[in-house]
Amino acid sequence: MKLGVRAHDYGKHEVDVLADILKKEGYEAAQIAIPRSFAGVEGFEDISEELLYRMKEAFEARNIEIAVLSCYQDLGNPDDEIRGKAVDTFKKYLYYSKLVGARLVGSETSYAHLTKLQKHIWFPYMMDSLKRLAEEAERQDVWMAIEPVAWHPLEDVETTLEVLHELGSDHVKLIFDLANVLERPDEINQPVYWEKCFSMIGDYIETIHLKDFTVGPKGEYQPTLLGEGIMDYEVFKKWLKTRPDMPVMREEMNPATAAHDLAFMRKLMQ
Repeated sequence: MKLGVRAHDYGKHEVDVLADILKKEGYEAAQIAIPRSFAGVEGFEDISEELLYRMKEAFEARNIEIAVLSCYQDLGNPDDEIRGKAVDTFKKYLYYSKLVGARLVGSETSYAHLTKLQKHIWFPYMMDSLKRLAEEAERQDVWMAIEPVAWHPLEDVETTLEVLHELGSDHVKLIFDLANVLERPDEINQPVYWEKCFSMIGDYIETIHLKDFTVGPKGEYQPTLLGEGIMDYEVFKKWLKTRPDMPVMREEMNPATAAHDLAFMRKLMQ
């Protein structure tokens, strides 16, 4: 396991400063959303090759892998213009991943919190985007990853496995966020559920997102420190031993309580 974090949880900084912060905290891997992570970069239009080379040098010098180059795009949106721009942006990021030496480019498949009907409607648009992106990843010989989320078109592990089989590309991998597929935790036997998840899609997973939460009185998501919410990590911990080089990214990291979460993550490695 490689200790990792969503870099912009530490705020926006100059490239070298952010790399120094993560190194000092003890991280071995990072997920980087460029406009959210670096000072002076307000949008995709501000990304230059000079910036990308500086990223590569800064993180390599500190022995921190850029495990995920975040490019979260609205890949399932039925609006042709929105979806087309999302695909074009993601294709640029596939090229960027070469320049920074990233393991992969990652995205969810939607921005919106969709109803069951909307997920059904958006699904073929998502597939159109993913087929074009898989083709481009193969052309550039780089890797992309998609992330299942219960309220997106890629909503569960069954759907995810079907999509991966239909795409049929070894350049398409998965980011797996356990919390994002745990839609009704009070109705799920977590150990049984995680066994099923890892048996079905474990071979495709290239990065893990790690967080914990409780459910509020109105069903709202309430983030907590790792180990203080409802997540059951025992099956995950066992599976993780079979993937010793797996980057595990803490999301929703609060720098003020990072020591607690880092200690919890290190226990997962024992």
